[in-house]
Amino acid sequence: MAGHSHAKNIMHRKGKSDAVRSKVFSKLAREITVAAKLGVPDPAFNSRLRLAVSNARALSMPRDNIERAIKKASGADTESYEEIRYEGYGPGGVAVIVEALSDNRNRTASNVRSTFSKNGGALGETNSVAFMFDRVGEIAYPVTVGSEDKVMEAAIEAGADDVESDEEGHWIYTSFEAMNEVAAALEKVLGEPESAKFIWKPHNNVPVDGDKGETLLKMISILEEDDDVQNVYANFEMSDEDMERLAG
Repeated sequence: MAGHSHAKNIMHRKGKSDAVRSKVFSKLAREITVAAKLGVPDPAFNSRLRLAVSNARALSMPRDNIERAIKKASGADTESYEEIRYEGYGPGGVAVIVEALSDNRNRTASNVRSTFSKNGGALGETNSVAFMFDRVGEIAYPVTVGSEDKVMEAAIEAGADDVESDEEGHWIYTSFEAMNEVAAALEKVLGEPESAKFIWKPHNNVPVDGDKGETLLKMISILEEDDDVQNVYANFEMSDEDMERLAG
């Protein structure tokens, strides 16, 4: 997928900023708290919490922050976060899915709608674009974990559905239902992953040129900066030349 590596490059550059790092930790903490509140506050018996904690550790989130986020779930003053999914179209007819955890639905909806409209997009109804994606598990490993053949063999043995590898790493895909089982099997062979999460994987990607791509990436960046937004997914691809120009 042409947009895949580009997104990774953007996140890599953004991750160098302490301010962005703090925001990432804040979003990870919110997911941990919500996961702990929805189930038991023990990763061993709560698969969603286990994934959230694993992802936080992969991004070097301090142990104290993780434990504090778990304990917060049992506090009387815990904010009540609501899981909300927004769907719409960005520049060039690209389908976009936005996942949020919010304690104020009106505020979040207003911010997301405004971001879409100001960048040539349009927010739609629930399920207006979700049919163009599959809800799957994605398990990421660094390229240093081994060759493409090694990862492919491990993925097949673990029961995964697909593998994508490039010079930056390996991405292993599973069905929604098999995610935890496959992740556990892979960890025994390849070690702890960089991340293991549920994503919206597009069936097909929409080609966009440099101009529309620039506006689209700006829109996605603004959405990702919103404190309430956890994840943004889009079904686009761009030429390597346009990507390199925008990345520069």
